[in-house]
Amino acid sequence: MDKLIELVMDMGRLWDAFWMQYLVGMRNTLILAVAATLIGCVIGFACGVLNTIPYTKQDNAVKRFFLKLVRVVVRVYVEVFRGTPMVLQAVFIFYGLPYFTDQALQFRGYMGMWAASLIIVSINTGAYMAESVRGGIISIDPGQTEGAKAIGMTHVQTMTSVILPQAFRNIIPQIGNNFIINIKDTSVMFIIGFTEFFAVHRNIVGNNYMYFQSAAIEMIGYLTMTLIACGCWSGVWTAATATSWPRRTSWSWPPAPTATPAGARPLTSAARRAPSPRNSGNASVRS
Repeated sequence: MDKLIELVMDMGRLWDAFWMQYLVGMRNTLILAVAATLIGCVIGFACGVLNTIPYTKQDNAVKRFFLKLVRVVVRVYVEVFRGTPMVLQAVFIFYGLPYFTDQALQFRGYMGMWAASLIIVSINTGAYMAESVRGGIISIDPGQTEGAKAIGMTHVQTMTSVILPQAFRNIIPQIGNNFIINIKDTSVMFIIGFTEFFAVHRNIVGNNYMYFQSAAIEMIGYLTMTLIACGCWSGVWTAATATSWPRRTSWSWPPAPTATPAGARPLTSAARRAPSPRNSGNASVRS
């Protein structure tokens, strides 16, 4: 119990001395996580849609070759960035680009670190979102695509008006998960000198050697950010599910008549009572 009290007191002294640095680190972490998640969603949607464009043997050879090439490129991109740690991706992008371009491409200064961090986290998020989007598109009933084609809609119209709105609703939870993961994974950006929340912790303990006490503050800070993000995204999910599928709150009998389409002739009472050809044929067979 004495050790716990001593820990709380040491954490209080650390916070009193360095609270501004901790808050700046949290601000940078949240800004990077939000921006990278948004850009990663755009990358993921583009890759997911390109990866699900259908083609048949009847299509010309150029189209089939192009779509196969796109799928190979997307697959390589997804496997590489999902199969390697983000800290190594940061090293390869931040130090590899100057190496392969003979210092022509460099991330210089404070803004260069921001740009590099945003690129790294966005590309990594896009690789995960690509599979989420592909799974969301595949989860939609194929009958809806066939119905859209039956009424003359093109593939672009089908995707934008029928498939993607439903797929987006299905992957909203995964977007929230990626955002929460990005809040934590931005901690590896200290490897390129970016001043996020964990980098502030490293700078502070380098001066006073109170590593565990500062780590406890970091843990509370990360937990606070992730819990707030989870609560906010739960509200987004609740709003999306409440507005996507309107519910009928009142019932009346008889039901209200439906409107007659433009150019169609309304049915008379005799026509409504007349049996359909299928029913009349079945009746004659049974007789």
